[in-house]
Amino acid sequence: MITSNILLLLSESLLYFGVMTALLHGRNRYGLGIFVCALGVMHFLETYLAAVFYIQLPFGIISPGSTVLFSGKLMMILLLYIKEDALVVRQPIYGLLIGNFLLVGLIMIARNHETLHAMPGRQPDMQFVDEMGSLMIWGTALLFLDSIAVILLYERLGRFFAKARIVRIFVASALTLTFDQLGFFAALHAISGTPMSALLGGWVAKIAAAVVYSCMIEAYLRWFDLDKGHGAAMNVRGVFESLTYRERYERLLEESGRDSLTGALDRRSLDADGPQLFARAKKEGTTFSLIAIDLDDFKSINDTYGHQTGDWVLQSAAHKMMAHMRIGDPFYRYGGEEFIGLCQGLSAEGASAMAERLRVAVEAAPHQNVQSVTVSIGVANYPGDGDSFDQLFGRADERLYRAKRSGKNRVVVG
Repeated sequence: MITSNILLLLSESLLYFGVMTALLHGRNRYGLGIFVCALGVMHFLETYLAAVFYIQLPFGIISPGSTVLFSGKLMMILLLYIKEDALVVRQPIYGLLIGNFLLVGLIMIARNHETLHAMPGRQPDMQFVDEMGSLMIWGTALLFLDSIAVILLYERLGRFFAKARIVRIFVASALTLTFDQLGFFAALHAISGTPMSALLGGWVAKIAAAVVYSCMIEAYLRWFDLDKGHGAAMNVRGVFESLTYRERYERLLEESGRDSLTGALDRRSLDADGPQLFARAKKEGTTFSLIAIDLDDFKSINDTYGHQTGDWVLQSAAHKMMAHMRIGDPFYRYGGEEFIGLCQGLSAEGASAMAERLRVAVEAAPHQNVQSVTVSIGVANYPGDGDSFDQLFGRADERLYRAKRSGKNRVVVG
C-alpha cells in the first residue's frame, strides 16, 4: 500500500507539473490568464484535502493536497518568476490573495441564508464550512508570504549558487515549505485536531516534493531554452518594490522623460531631442556627433548571473558613462543594453576620444560579481557622415555592429 501511495503521489505531481508547465509555455500564444486561472482554481481542493484527506507513508501521515498541490503551486509561482519577472508574478500572488479572501467572505455571508431541506438526508455542514473558511484565510496569508519568501530566497542564494540553479530552486523552496508546514500545521492542529504525526510526515513529504519539483523545473528549463533567469542578491524592500510599487515609480520617471532603471534620458526623449539638436547644430554651423554604445555579451551576463545582476550592470555602466560625458551633453538609453550620447561642437578626433573615454570607464569600473563588462561603440559625425539625424544614427549604428563583429570592446569611427 505504501509503495502504491508513493507511486500515486509521483503520478499526481507529474500530471500537475505537466499541465501547468504546458500552460506556462504557451503563455505567449494563448495569454497568461489560462495559467493563472488554473493555478488558482484548486485552492479550495488543496485546503479540503489538507484538512481531511491523509495517507500513510513510512515517515508519517501526509496530505496529497498539501504535498502535491500546494507545493506545486508555490513551485509554479517561482518558475513563473524565473521565466518572467516580479512584475508578472505579482499577478497570481495578489490574485490568489484577493480571490480567496473574496471566496471566504462570500461563504461567510451565504451561511446566513434560511435554507430549505430540499434533499432528504442531506444538510449543509456549517461547522465544516466555518473550519474551511478559517483554514483558507490562514492558508492564503501563508501563501502570500511564501510566494515573496521563495522569490527572495532564490535571489539571495544567487550569490552562492550562481551556476547551480537547481540547488537554488531546491534550497529556496525547501526553506519556504518548512516555514509553511510549521505555520499551516499549527492552524490544522488548532482547528481540525490534526495529529502531531502529520507535522513531521508532512514536512518530510514537502521536502521530497521540493526535490521532485526542483528536478522537473530544471529539466523543463534546460529542454525549453531558458531565456530569463535571476541571480543577484535582492533585499526584502527590493522584492516589494518590484511586486507592488515599482511601476508607479517608472510611470513618474517616464513622464519626466527618464529611463526608470538607469536614470538616463529615455528613447522617447531621444526621438524628440535628436533631430532638433542636430538641426540647431546644422543651422549654427557647428559639428555634431552621435555615439552609439552597446554592452557586450549582455545576454550572457543575464543567463549566468541573472536579470537582477544584469539590471545592476546596466545601471552601473550607465552611471559611469554619464559621469564621463561633458556637462550638458544628453545621454539616452535607447533600448535594452544600447545607449546613445549626443555631443555638439566636438571635432571628429574629439568625439573619438570621448567614445574611448566611455569605453575605458565601463571596462575599469567594478560591476558587483561580474568579472568583465565591456562596451562596443560606433561614432558618426556631422559634417562628413550624413546630412540628417537619421543618416547619422544609421552610420553610428553600422559602426557599432562593426565593432562587435571585429572583436568587441572597441570604438569604430570610420
